[in-house]
Parts: sequence; C-alpha cells; structure tokens
Amino acid sequence: MASALLKSSQPGSFRPPGKQLIISIFVGIVTALVCLLLIKGPTAFISEERTTKYEGISEFEAIKILNEFYAKIDVTHLPPIMEPVDLEEVDLLEILPDIDKYPLIVPPVKDSFSIEIASSPEKAAPLGSVGASYNRWLVEMAERFNKMKYVKKGQPVSVSLRSLPSGLALDYIVSGKYLPDAFTPSNALWGDILKDRGVPHKLLAERLTGNVAGIVLEQSKYADFVAKYQEVTVANVAKAVNQGAFVMGYTNPMVSSTGANFMMSMLMSANPNNPLSEEAQTEYARFQNNIPFVAYTTLQMTEAARSGVLDGFVFELQQFVNSPELKANYVFTPFGVRHDNPVYALGDLSRDKIELLTLFISFCRYPEAQSLATKYGFNQNDSYKGLDKIKGQYIPEAQKLFKERKSGQRESMAVFVVDVSGSMAGAPLRFLKRSLIQGSKTISYNNFVGLVQFSDQVQIAVPISRFDLSQRSLFTGAVNNMSSGGGTAMFDALIVAAKMLVDAKAKRQNVKPMIIVLTDGESAQGHTFADVAPMARGLKIPIFTIGYNANLKTLKEVSAINEAASFEADTDDIVYKMQSFFNAEM
Repeated sequence: MASALLKSSQPGSFRPPGKQLIISIFVGIVTALVCLLLIKGPTAFISEERTTKYEGISEFEAIKILNEFYAKIDVTHLPPIMEPVDLEEVDLLEILPDIDKYPLIVPPVKDSFSIEIASSPEKAAPLGSVGASYNRWLVEMAERFNKMKYVKKGQPVSVSLRSLPSGLALDYIVSGKYLPDAFTPSNALWGDILKDRGVPHKLLAERLTGNVAGIVLEQSKYADFVAKYQEVTVANVAKAVNQGAFVMGYTNPMVSSTGANFMMSMLMSANPNNPLSEEAQTEYARFQNNIPFVAYTTLQMTEAARSGVLDGFVFELQQFVNSPELKANYVFTPFGVRHDNPVYALGDLSRDKIELLTLFISFCRYPEAQSLATKYGFNQNDSYKGLDKIKGQYIPEAQKLFKERKSGQRESMAVFVVDVSGSMAGAPLRFLKRSLIQGSKTISYNNFVGLVQFSDQVQIAVPISRFDLSQRSLFTGAVNNMSSGGGTAMFDALIVAAKMLVDAKAKRQNVKPMIIVLTDGESAQGHTFADVAPMARGLKIPIFTIGYNANLKTLKEVSAINEAASFEADTDDIVYKMQSFFNAEM
C-alpha cells in the first residue's frame, strides 16, 4: 500500500540505488578514511608503554610515597555545614539537556513531509566520532532515500536521523522531553522497557540489519578457557569468574545494549524460569563481587582489555570485525539475544507517517542495501539464532538489581575532588554544584562518601562517612557553600583524596574505593602527573575524571592509570552526565 501512495518524482518505479552507485560511493568513503583508520585505529587503545610503566610499584611502596607527599601539603578542614536534603527523585525532564545538544545527522529535505528516527550509534555515528568510517550505514541509507525524491500527494517526503545511545534515547522518550517518530536500538530488550514504562509503540521491523553480541577472549586465554570449561558460555564465564580463574568486564546495562543483554543472559543462566529469583540474584551478586569494574562505554572496556587488566569482555560483532587488531588476537563467541536493530514506531503516528516509515524500512532491506551493511560489518553471523527465552519483561527489574548489586557484596567508597579555582567562577561552578546535588540523589545509602575541594590550596570539606541522611546533609551544605578563586592544585588534591581512602579502607577492608575528579583545567600548582602516576598505579584506586569545558588530554591520562573512565561535559549536559555516572557507579 505504501508503494502505491508514495511515488518517485523521477521516471520509473521505486527501486533502491543501483549497485554500481553503492559500490562507487562505498569505495570512495573507504579510500578517504582508511588512512585515518590505520593512523588512529578503530579505538583509542592505551599504549603498552603507558600501561606497563608503573607496574613495579607495590601497594606498600605506593602508600609510603603517598604519606611523604601528603606530609608536604598544607591541608585544611572546612567547618561542617548541614543543610536540608531534597529527597525527591531526580526529574529526567529537568536534567536532560535540550535535544539540540545531539543535532540531526541527517536533516529532512526542505519543505518535505518527514519522519524522524532516533538510532543507536553503531549504525548512525556522527562524523568525527570514533569508528565513524564504519558506523554510518543507516546515515548513508537515509541520505540515499532522500535523494530518490519521493513524493506523496505532490509533496516531497524524507527521513531525518538523530544518533543517540539506546539508554539516553530511552530517557528522552520516557521523560517526554523528546519523542521521535521512530526508535531503532541495537536489540529488542529496549522495546520491553518501552512497554514497561507505558510508552505507546509499535514494532514495525524485528530486523533492520543483522548483528550479534559476543564474549571476546584473547587467543591464549580462549584456549585455556575451552580446555577447562569445554565451551564459552555466559554460565561458564560466571563460573570461571567466581572461581577466580578469569577476569571479565562488561558494559553498563543501564545504557548499553550489549551490557543489558549480558546481564539478562547471566540471570537467565542462573535460573531460566525466574531470572529474578533469589538464586539468580545471589549468583549475580557473586559474579559482580569478582568484576573489577563495569565500563561506562565500549571504548573504555576495550582500552582496559588492551592494558592487560581483563581476560575477556563483551563486544558487538560489527565492531569486532572492524577492529583489525582485536580480530587478529582475540576470539569472538556470540551470546544472548541477537542485535538485529529492530524499529519501533512511537506515539500515535499518523497513517501517512507509518507508510513512510514502512517504505524506508523496505528501502533498507533491499539486497543492495544489505550488501552495503555487510561491508560495514553487519550480517556477519546469521547462523547464530540467539536466545529466544530471555524474558524481556524482567529487564526493568534487572536494571534495578544492577543498581543495587553492581558492587557485589562490597560497598563503594568515593572521594569527590572538586575544582573551585578562579576559572570556575560564575556559570561553571553553578552548574557543577547543581550536578553534584542532583547526582547525589542516586547514590545508595550504604556507600561511603567524602568531599575535597581545591584551588591553589586543598580543603577537606566532608570527611569520609556512610552516605546516610546526616552525611547527605553535610555533603549538600559543603557543595552549596563552595566559592571560586585561586589557582589549580589538582594533583595535591588527588594525594589528599587517596590518603583519605587509604586510611578509611584500613578500617573497612571490603570496600570498592574510587576518586571522582571534577575540573575545568590542568593543574598549575603543587605536585605533577609524573609525581602522582606511580603512586596511583600502586594504590590501584580508579580515578574517574569529568572535564567540564576542559582539555581532556591530562584527565584521560589520569584515568588511564587504573583503567577508569574520563568524561567530557559542558553546561548543557553536566547535570545529566553526572546523574548517569552516579547511577552506574554508586
């Protein structure tokens, strides 16, 4: 019916772009970008030199250096200030940045009747992003579709496209702040969350193009694993991790399709009939207790793997086949549900929009379009049928379980290190304070939190204590009373935070320590990166850095010491990113 209503303004009936046109454009793109791929690689892996430089520093030696550094720093304690705590839940509508923060990567044709699609990045990456040379298949299809110049009732029609990680897109959709006409995540688990959240939707395509998630093992580790456990399965991975024979990492199931798939596969392997049973939850908690960290992004996960920290991690096959270094040295084994990029119509779409969306789906399914997808790494393992027994209705509850059990049986112990130097005056500090207050609402009460602020001096604003209502009140008071001025002694502040954690951890062994740095610039006073890096490596305390309108080079180096994440934020999205980070890590 759609093809009868929508006709091309050019002579002839509807057909996809010719094979020669696809090939010529594809070759042109690959030729232009292959040099960039060879120079930078598909992912920004940590160099071997950086990851091995500090391995000789023992924890004992690191603590000795820490104490020597700390003795030379003039540390002051701010008087405690208690202020009322806002116990209301975080309002997504309030903290999400305007959707223009993530501009359309394919705009609609001028004066056309158009539909807008929100897509996961592996098939719709913005130009300039990591992997853009092979993550833009859907972008090409949308642009080609628009060039066909279809018309409906005398009016041109077109497709527009916006790139959003699946978890972020879901937050926008659920909050009502942004509702595209259609949503195409990596897998169908997100559709179950739409249903759980009461978002009107209709599945228009179970598969736009094929992909699978998998467990990636270094070749020698793979051989050892198969010799001991016969085959690579989620259940066997859990067994190996819990026996201490294997170090595994996976991506955050709150935002990552692969992470959500792995989490549900883990729970299903423990109890196929009831993945939220006490038995399954206990097994999952055991597994989490032996996980070094859950990566916020796939890039962070692959960096950690390259540094030698992990024996295995999770990945999508399309990304794997486009990573020559990984493909040459690692083995990929599929797991869980397939990642076939379903398409959902959202809200109460008109019949005309449904017809246009249906036509675009058909356009993407034509053999020549799928051939192009295959060249970009999709459709590589159609023989894998995937699990059809994962009960998607459990996903929302499983995500809550991750929030509660993400540290296993350990409690998190974090010290926030906040830049209050002169460059933070005005809007930067105002938004940073707001992000800390809003984000702290998602920190679990059973965690431990402390707060250090720094300019050219270092001040302990809140000593480490359990984040109960009293500590939340002290944290709120300290943040609200921050004022800016002076220089930037970031590494002195890191030393003070590390000293607080080492002393507190000595009294409470079974905790997961971390430092979270929020700054807009590089350190200009006091100790340097070269001073702190060997000590930090020996202490094995991950240092997460959040650069606020900052040059991230130094911050990425700081976070890379112990395979933590480094984020970039600005006034538009600092509040949301902080809230998301706390929700995942604490």
